[in-house]
Amino acid sequence: MPFNTAAPPQTMDYRSQTQQDPPTNGSTTDQSEKPVFFFDIDNCLYPKSLDIHRMMAQLIDRFFEDHLSLSQKDANELHYRYYREYGLAIEGLVRHHKVNALEYNSKVDDALPLEDVIKPNPELRKLIEDIDTSKVRLWLFTNAYITHGKRVVKLLEIDDLFEGITYCDYGSDKFYCKPHVEMYEKAMAEAGIKSNEKCYFVDDSYINCKAADERGWKVAHLLDENDAPPAQPASKYQIRSLQELRNIFSEVFKNS
Repeated sequence: MPFNTAAPPQTMDYRSQTQQDPPTNGSTTDQSEKPVFFFDIDNCLYPKSLDIHRMMAQLIDRFFEDHLSLSQKDANELHYRYYREYGLAIEGLVRHHKVNALEYNSKVDDALPLEDVIKPNPELRKLIEDIDTSKVRLWLFTNAYITHGKRVVKLLEIDDLFEGITYCDYGSDKFYCKPHVEMYEKAMAEAGIKSNEKCYFVDDSYINCKAADERGWKVAHLLDENDAPPAQPASKYQIRSLQELRNIFSEVFKNS
């Protein structure tokens, strides 16, 4: 895969991305900057109906049981408590139990049988190809580790369409994930953009979309067809299909 990332060179085969100056949080916009469209990966580029979240939850519970000597019930409760508090179960494990995050990744994300579940999606590929890259740059933005993110987009056969990826670096002594402000700043620095007003974003997570919206990003909160709408919208735009991006962000598509 040819796109950029800021991971250490020994962990992947991409060329490294030189980080830019920190993003600006004010209203000043650099008119020469090309906007960046950030795409979440899990339950966003593929539908929740594939049930990967359930498979992952089972592996996470098993990891909690094995490493913390918990019952299945206690493991499940702690797993979701950490998810609610930190956005990722692994962050709670590292903070409170000094768990090796890369071992967790190997037993959870990398252990998922994705090849049996995720198949190429021609409609998704066409949607992304229809985005005009003379107007906007395409960047992946995930809370997963790099190995999982690469695996998913390769199986979907869209890995060649994105310029780069920002991921949760489990190999770092201190790592951040969405919705922490540091993660959004990391994404902007790695993508080389300073203006919040020139960032587009789509994600299925309410808290991730709300945090991005509060920064001034242009945000689409993706709901599954079976999801109840939230009492308070996370952002200006709420969609049920990625195809709706053509309408709400028509300015970044070809022939607009």
